[in-house]
Amino acid sequence: MSNLEKQTTFGLIFEKFLKSKPGIVGIIMLIVLAILSIFYEFFSPNDPNKVDFDYIYVPPSKVYFLDKDNKFSLRPFVYKRTEEYDMETFETVFKEDYNQKIYLRFFENSWEYKLFNLIPSKLHLISLDDTSEKFFILGSDKLGRDVWARACLSGRISLTLSVLAVISSVFIGSFLGIVSGYYGGMVDWIIQRIVEIFTSLPALPLWIALAALIPPDMDSLDVFMMMIFIFTLLGWTLTAREIRGKVMSFAKTDFINSAKEIGASDLRIIFIHIYPNCMSHIIVVLTLTIPQIILSEAFLSFIGIGIQEPMTSWGFMMKNAQSIETLGSHLWILSPVFFIIFTVLGFNFVGDGIRDAVDPYAVK
Repeated sequence: MSNLEKQTTFGLIFEKFLKSKPGIVGIIMLIVLAILSIFYEFFSPNDPNKVDFDYIYVPPSKVYFLDKDNKFSLRPFVYKRTEEYDMETFETVFKEDYNQKIYLRFFENSWEYKLFNLIPSKLHLISLDDTSEKFFILGSDKLGRDVWARACLSGRISLTLSVLAVISSVFIGSFLGIVSGYYGGMVDWIIQRIVEIFTSLPALPLWIALAALIPPDMDSLDVFMMMIFIFTLLGWTLTAREIRGKVMSFAKTDFINSAKEIGASDLRIIFIHIYPNCMSHIIVVLTLTIPQIILSEAFLSFIGIGIQEPMTSWGFMMKNAQSIETLGSHLWILSPVFFIIFTVLGFNFVGDGIRDAVDPYAVK
């Protein structure tokens, strides 16, 4: 027996996926995002929830290795920030004092937090020698909060919501698709009519209508769960139809008929024979659906009917960018857009890699 025949289907899929450059790049991108989101306190030089009106719309801190006299320093530094009031725009303008250096410190103690809400810690990746100054990687918002810290925190909310919503919808869709494709007849007819009813509903207006029904005084965790329910409600239909077609393509094959002949129950056939053969397709649907949910959540939060304070998401952060005047002078407020683009590209790369790998016997 050849080595190819000895390998399992999933082993071949995994082997071919490892040869997909976009897939590997996507995995790396998602791992980076996951690490930033899970350990956001460690990577954040400032508390993302702390409001400080002394630091409203502070631009991103510039890191230097060369000083004003072109002298090189192995240790990166920033210049002390000074404030001036612009009489024309009536806004505070932040400038750098080139006579005062503040060196960066790495792996030092700063503001206190609890890792996973359990482990007390003060360790941070970046801090400043002068504790009276603040280091802003992506600047601050209208309340003086760190944009970088809040973007990393928002990733935890946006990614968790999207993944849970997609897992729920894919689970429902794959189950109904398998049942519909395997049994056929009246069962298939009923399920497909239900799918058609939900498919005929306009998704975006319905999402907006359902989200608008959420009471403004509802607990933030309840809002989070309601958002998952809203995305799950209309997100399962495409999966159901695709899995139904996949099941119907091999429901009458020899190995299924053989299993029936030896007396295997329907549950055994579905979960032992059919479901594993659909798994690769389900994973592809899952990875390609997550970006859609991320963009939909960002849109709903952007227009003010999605995630609400004290939670935050990338879409919620974008609410600060609704004013042309704000964007004109504080362009860094758009930073969450790049997190969204980075995430969507990561999932799309992984989905494309898995999609190309589900045919492991194809000759390249």
